[in-house]
Amino acid sequence: MDDLAALRWLVEAGADEAIGETPLDRFAALPPPPPVAAPAAKAPARTASLVPPAPAAAPPTLAAPQPAAQAELAARAAATAARTLAELQAAVAAFEGCALKATATNLVFADGNPAAPLMLMGDAPRADDDRAGTPFAGDMGVLLDRMLAAIGRGRDSVYIANLIPWRPPADRQPTAAEIAACLPFARRHIALAQPKMLVLFGELAARSLLGTGEGIIKLRGRWKSYEDPALPAPIPVLATYHPWYLLKQPLQKRDSWSDLLSIKQKIAEL
Repeated sequence: MDDLAALRWLVEAGADEAIGETPLDRFAALPPPPPVAAPAAKAPARTASLVPPAPAAAPPTLAAPQPAAQAELAARAAATAARTLAELQAAVAAFEGCALKATATNLVFADGNPAAPLMLMGDAPRADDDRAGTPFAGDMGVLLDRMLAAIGRGRDSVYIANLIPWRPPADRQPTAAEIAACLPFARRHIALAQPKMLVLFGELAARSLLGTGEGIIKLRGRWKSYEDPALPAPIPVLATYHPWYLLKQPLQKRDSWSDLLSIKQKIAEL
């Protein structure tokens, strides 16, 4: 076979690439990588200032809430200083010792005739009272008006107030500290009005002003004597169910009717 024939046979056999005369060792070590240039030296850090930084401003200090004992003393002083009902209302409006003031919409001070012989005092304002700024408003007030009409009375012939002059949030029960802060104003309210009779609506007003631990079920319907050094003489006082309670428990209206008749009779004896 000549050279041309041998080359043709190799191409047909698949040997179509030229191979060098010297074999290539593919397992030989790879050449070393090129040297990496050393990083440039950083500039020297700037010398810190010798002047110390200004201290951070202290956060504002919030006023601590008034302790209960201090609030009660302040309430007594403010109430005693009031010589008229107008001065008492101004003192209550300016008082900062009861947290209920911050959450209420209006001060609920009084309604009716301050010269009336019969004074009615409830426990605390509800939502309707808070919006109107007067005690016994809304459906509760409608019921009270009907109760008074049943014994020949109206709002112009009675004087109405509350033990607590601000509505507790969500009509919750006032705390002991809130009651203690408001009680001096309620006592002064009675002393300045000088009614001949006092009717307490609800357990909170009855227990606080009568200084007893008995509940309203035991207290209602029993005439007692309310005494205060600021009054010229003790006055008869009767505890009965609150109109707000009667709206929820209408079956108790029978006992309330009995109390109303007793009040009517006592008024006739004055």
